[in-house]
Amino acid sequence: MAITSNTQNTILDIFHSKVKTTKTINNITLVILGSLLLTISAKISIPFIGVPATFQTMVVAAIAAAFGWRLGVATVALYLMQGIMGLPVFAYGGGAAYLFGPTGGFLLGFLPAALVIGKLANMGFSKNFFSLFLAMLIGTTIIFAFGFAWLVTLASSVSWIDQSNIIASAFAIAIKPFIIWDILKMALAAITITGAWALIKSKK
Repeated sequence: MAITSNTQNTILDIFHSKVKTTKTINNITLVILGSLLLTISAKISIPFIGVPATFQTMVVAAIAAAFGWRLGVATVALYLMQGIMGLPVFAYGGGAAYLFGPTGGFLLGFLPAALVIGKLANMGFSKNFFSLFLAMLIGTTIIFAFGFAWLVTLASSVSWIDQSNIIASAFAIAIKPFIIWDILKMALAAITITGAWALIKSKK
């Protein structure tokens, strides 16, 4: 079954209206390109204790906003499948075991984040910076929630977490240092997408 978009509120719809090949070919191509972009964003990282700071969350948000929820989720799912199959698409490699490590929850959180941001984009949130920024903040909060819950679950096997104060230690190391960083990334992603909309409108 073809992956399709039924709204007129995402950049994907503009792309389909301008490119004459079939939607199925377009969508498959975009999903593959999106997964490659996610791989590149994973490799641009700033090392922290336990959890690296990458540009993945920004790219997840931008892809979901530009593609809508169907292709946004499909792109993230393909990216995760590539990693599970052993391709070195994550920050430090690949393999199914990677998802069972400390950062696995953050990676899995990309799926619901793409779903929520994409759904809101399909509703028209991507055309306005403030509404899109809000949608992206909700998305990154979901990623944090998944990552934190998974990390706490694995706490007994994670050497850099203080076993005498798991909740506070996990938050201090894996969440707190990234809050401002991710707010800035979401702002940049929102500027990128709304800027693309402004460019599209100026060429009409």
